[in-house]
Amino acid sequence: MIDTLFSGKIRAKLLSRLLVNPNTMVHLRQLSRELNVSSNTVRIELNKLKEASIIAEVNTNDGRIKKYAADTSHPLFEELRSILLKYLGIDQLLEVIFEKIGNLERVYITGDLAQGKPVAIIDLVLVGDIDRVYFNSLVFKAEELLKKKIRAAIYSSVEFNMGVLEGVPYLLVFDVED
Repeated sequence: MIDTLFSGKIRAKLLSRLLVNPNTMVHLRQLSRELNVSSNTVRIELNKLKEASIIAEVNTNDGRIKKYAADTSHPLFEELRSILLKYLGIDQLLEVIFEKIGNLERVYITGDLAQGKPVAIIDLVLVGDIDRVYFNSLVFKAEELLKKKIRAAIYSSVEFNMGVLEGVPYLLVFDVED
């Protein structure tokens, strides 16, 4: 469905890869390997997205390797990102689980999904005072709804520090301070 909306599977995958986590920067060969398509195919799609100002070329210190990232100043950035989050099921995850499990302070999506890559398992880090028994029952329901497995690490606010996420791609999807 999403590939129809965005006129092609490669373009949809590129948008997902770049818009889900706007801090992600990628280069042509990396995308070519990940998507298992020729670098020319990826280059053509990147150029189309760049012309539409949905993505931007990012200057690197090296200067030889072109990197690309989402252009967060694009007027449709938030709407496009919202569509992709819905497509990936993150919005349903927020609705089904996060609002009902206790005193939740923060939720991070980690791993490949945080980079916008398609996954079969959603990795989460939850911070707060959470009813773990109730959480497990909600995870079961969410897995059926999303057709994906959910793996979670739960920390109290005292236990958690950002070092837990060091070296791991992550995306903050819920913060009580928002």
